[in-house]
Amino acid sequence: MLSKKDIISINQALDSGTIVNESSLDFAVEMTRKSKNWLKTVALLVRAVLIDHVFADGNKRTSSAIIMAYLDMNGFDYDPDVVNKTVIKILTKNVTDVGKIEQLIKNVIE
Repeated sequence: MLSKKDIISINQALDSGTIVNESSLDFAVEMTRKSKNWLKTVALLVRAVLIDHVFADGNKRTSSAIIMAYLDMNGFDYDPDVVNKTVIKILTKNVTDVGKIEQLIKNVIE
């Protein structure tokens, strides 16, 4: 499971790591501690970062990196381009439902 510190580090590797919506990140991380389902965990984190704009910049890249980290941790094969397209789809269609985000992420798995 990725911690708050891990997620901030991911954003720092891609951008400045400047948090603008810390409460959303804290809430998502807290909810992931209660979930035993890795897919729900990644969906909660992606929703917070992407939809709630946790960071000043780099939210799409951070979301893609979070998805890929969880797919790697769980031994799944995926195409990074498909992950990136999925993140764009979540954002452009303003998908806020965690269950729908889970399904979109599940569709990335080859």
